[in-house]
Amino acid sequence: MTQSLTSQILDGKLVSQQLTASLSEELKVLSGSQAVLPKLVVVLVGDDPASQVYVGKKAKMAQRIGMLSEVLTYPASTSQQELVAVIQKLNTDPTVHGILVQLPLPRQINTLDIITTVDPKKDVDGLHPLNLGLLMTGDPSACKPCTPAGVITLLKAYKVAMAGKHAVVLGRSNIVGKPMGMLLLQENATVSYCHSKTEDLPSLTRQADILVAAVGVPNMVTADFIKPGAVVVDVGINRLDGKLVGDVDFESVAGKAGFITPVPGGVGPMTIATLMANTLALYKRSLA
Repeated sequence: MTQSLTSQILDGKLVSQQLTASLSEELKVLSGSQAVLPKLVVVLVGDDPASQVYVGKKAKMAQRIGMLSEVLTYPASTSQQELVAVIQKLNTDPTVHGILVQLPLPRQINTLDIITTVDPKKDVDGLHPLNLGLLMTGDPSACKPCTPAGVITLLKAYKVAMAGKHAVVLGRSNIVGKPMGMLLLQENATVSYCHSKTEDLPSLTRQADILVAAVGVPNMVTADFIKPGAVVVDVGINRLDGKLVGDVDFESVAGKAGFITPVPGGVGPMTIATLMANTLALYKRSLA
């Protein structure tokens, strides 16, 4: 039986609007004093519908806040060599400050090789091994991966205490799971990772003061996974029966969690807003 809704919603849409409004004000000042504006270039290979939607949202947001943006689209048949040449050209273009290669890439392309080809100083997604290494060592100059960094910003906006809390990250991808745990560790949380090989998963997730679900399995996390009053962050974006749903069964968990992110409207907007913040930060470093 579904419990009544008692959780406080972590409204990523609202917080992202506040963040982008602040970025827009800063860009207005920069536009009056700098000859070159920050520019984000998104590289899209193939015709994956979800990727096209995400890329469109990123480009529109950049334009809305006064940032230059460009989307370079290539067919799914594009070779590794061709894509490397595109990125190398962007690396040497002084008017480009942020480069984002939209994932996933077609099978014939080695994703790690492409990520590594991006100049770390223009790696707006924070996925280059150098930036991930800087993140691991706690170096403040690291460009942080957008989704995990957006989650931290969202938790801070709602004054969610992280220091000393037990945070459980469900998922271990290089894009979300691993860097998410590192960022929580930097906030002085005690971090556990869980994944597909974890035995008796619910017994571990029930220990979490903060649970971040990033596994890509629709509605996997139910009320049985949650400690009463826990903070539940749903990173999942899945299509189920024509609707967008997360990795968390919102209806059952919302009656038990203290805080919860909705899907859509939770982590997604924070990812895009953080992308804008990262682009501006890389631009300002290029001026130094």
